[in-house]
Amino acid sequence: MAVTESAPETAPAMPEAAGARATPENGGARAAHEGILRRQAARESAARTYARALPIVPVRARGLTIEGADGNRYLDCLSGAGTLALGHNHPVVLEAIRKVLDSGAPLQVLDLATPVKDAFTTELFRTLPPGLADHARVQFCGPAGTDAVEAALKLVRAATGRSGILAFAGAYHGMTAGALAASGGASDVRVARLPYPQDYRCPFGVGGEPGAELAARWTESILDDTKSGVPSPAGMILEPVQGEGGVIPARDDWMRRMREITSARSIPLIADEIQTGVGRTGAFWAVEHSGITPDVMVLSKAIGGSLPLAVVVYREGLDMWEPGAHAGTFRGNQLAMAAGAATLAYVRENGLAERAAALGTRMITQLQSLADDFGCVGDVRGRGLMIGVELVDPEKPPSSPGGPPPAAPELAAAVQRECLRRGLIVELGGRNSSVVRLLPPLTISDEQASAVLNRLSDAVAEVAKAATGPADESTRRTATGHARKAEHAPRAERSG
Repeated sequence: MAVTESAPETAPAMPEAAGARATPENGGARAAHEGILRRQAARESAARTYARALPIVPVRARGLTIEGADGNRYLDCLSGAGTLALGHNHPVVLEAIRKVLDSGAPLQVLDLATPVKDAFTTELFRTLPPGLADHARVQFCGPAGTDAVEAALKLVRAATGRSGILAFAGAYHGMTAGALAASGGASDVRVARLPYPQDYRCPFGVGGEPGAELAARWTESILDDTKSGVPSPAGMILEPVQGEGGVIPARDDWMRRMREITSARSIPLIADEIQTGVGRTGAFWAVEHSGITPDVMVLSKAIGGSLPLAVVVYREGLDMWEPGAHAGTFRGNQLAMAAGAATLAYVRENGLAERAAALGTRMITQLQSLADDFGCVGDVRGRGLMIGVELVDPEKPPSSPGGPPPAAPELAAAVQRECLRRGLIVELGGRNSSVVRLLPPLTISDEQASAVLNRLSDAVAEVAKAATGPADESTRRTATGHARKAEHAPRAERSG
């Protein structure tokens, strides 16, 4: 779930998106499409987010492709905010769901044991980091990732007898009270906020290994200084890649330092793998890049195979709960467990994490040319198929001498609109919603990846042109050399 600033209720009228099947006879479909959007605006909460920036009405979907009620087709690089590891309606997921439906098995069982649940748990434990899998317990929570975060915070507080939590600037852990308190946008809370190292906007102004070392020393100082105002905490929660914070991968050496610091002080380390898990970053779990074993892992999104499911996995020594200490009516969703087990197995058996690592590296490398060609592209970063492009205003002075230009949320929003016009769905995130995010399914083909990059490059070129005037023609050709190929690229995901 993205947390973005308020956006206009309706986007400007758009021409046909790339891949549209517009005909003189589809006026009725357009009228139905517009009517649904009007009723949504009239009936639904002002808290809705995606619907404001993406005025589409999905009616069919397969793999990377969504078809709207008006006949327009889109390449979906939002993927349910990273939920759809295999894309929309993958055959192995549909087969797993049909098998449960056809068997007559109960669909909701609270926390009772079932063959479906046993199969899911077995597959989940098969994928866990070795240091955790052999000594782990699992708690099934409510259906959303934020429920699992709440359970993890409750778990470490019960196990340690302490109450404070260490969290990081830029974090996003969910929308319930405890999860929000640990997130970067919180206010009036009792959570110690630590610096999260990054290169482009380093809080210490140095970036790289020196910036990560300073962040680690700051953490040690907070914990060891008896006058820091931070008592010994119940746990530390971190994201191996900050997603909503702007697609900021943590350095592996810094992750190892956090593990060393917490282990030396008996502080449970909680890894929030809600968005980074199940192959997204190029390893099955993002903590594996650094080789650390956290005490607790918070999992959701892709582990349900597109259906609501959230769990906490933790080392058995923390299992100090009394019966009923944490519960949830919808923790026994059998369809989600079946879909999740099928997804976990498919990603593992088909090497999709390795595929995400290789393809993600190529995509990031190609996108980095945009920063060379357009001043409004400040940074391109990511890990695996979790990619971010930060838009900046190069005409404005940096907030600190030698620092990067200020974020440009209006340009990011314009790129998102131009992408949609070209049949590409992308998300915004980061500080001030200035980062264009790509979260394609792990099943994306090379050909489809090229179409995504072409459309995004074309959108950036259009926004840069509008912002600064006509660019040098050779520069525009460099940045968008293959953009026209996107008009002819395949739209449908290949099964398997």
